Amino acid sequence: MNEQGNQTIRRLAFWGMPLSLGVMGLKMAAWWVTGSVALLSDGLESLVNVVAAFIAFFVIRYAQKPADHDHPFGHHKAEYLSAVTEGVMIVVAALMIVQEAVGHLGNPQPMQAPVLGLAINLVAGVINGFWALTLIRAGREHRSPALTADGQHIMSDVYTSVGVLIGLLLALGTGYPIFDPVLAILVAINILYQGWKVISTSIDGLMDKAVLPEEEVVIKEAIATHAEGSLGVHDLKTRRAGAVTFVDFHLVVPAAMPVREAHRICDRLEDAIRAIHAGAEITIHVEPEGEKAHGIRVKVIKET
Repeated sequence: MNEQGNQTIRRLAFWGMPLSLGVMGLKMAAWWVTGSVALLSDGLESLVNVVAAFIAFFVIRYAQKPADHDHPFGHHKAEYLSAVTEGVMIVVAALMIVQEAVGHLGNPQPMQAPVLGLAINLVAGVINGFWALTLIRAGREHRSPALTADGQHIMSDVYTSVGVLIGLLLALGTGYPIFDPVLAILVAINILYQGWKVISTSIDGLMDKAVLPEEEVVIKEAIATHAEGSLGVHDLKTRRAGAVTFVDFHLVVPAAMPVREAHRICDRLEDAIRAIHAGAEITIHVEPEGEKAHGIRVKVIKET
């Protein structure tokens, strides 16, 4: 990733802190004026957003540090640690919501000042929706797991807010305050699911999961198209760590081929792969003729 992309991620991570604080303030104000346990559950999820925003800001800065003696492959995986932490916090918030909601099931209370409270919560939801889309788009564009996880969590918060608004309007319309704690429990179940998704995705990154199958197909096509002069390629391996894609494979060349010529082929292959995965870390093991080549056929381009 280029420095401009790094700056974009850092800037978004920075603004996530005051924005999450503002949204949490609005949601807690909505709970304060209404006394609704469902709105309290929405506010507690926003508290997780605040802590996650601060964690993401510092972790992203650390993950963008260049490789050093102790971390020769870089610090990219720090972003996955941020995402896992956020996922765990989401689960904790959901359990807090369940505890609060269960306590109100036996004695549900009607809301105070419902119109004002719901209006405040609606404003917070609109702000969150805009910010979530911004983070998800930037996270995917710049391959930032921490930014993407933060955006996905905030988007789940938006869905939660919509569900809370609909449910509380239903409670007001029917005159049954029991909908309030029941709705809070449903919100908690949704939050638990979102937390599980964030954690599982991040663990895949920590476990060096390969790139998506469609991405691997494109990499293979780039290698096959630009490997002219070699005899074959085998043992292709890929993995992703934060914003960086790692590609490793063996290149078989004629035994008599000069090192300079083999190096030119490697340069050509590296340029082709980085054209589709900017900033990719590529390791090519050059092998002399006689090694078994398999996996990818080399497209020979004939001169006319």
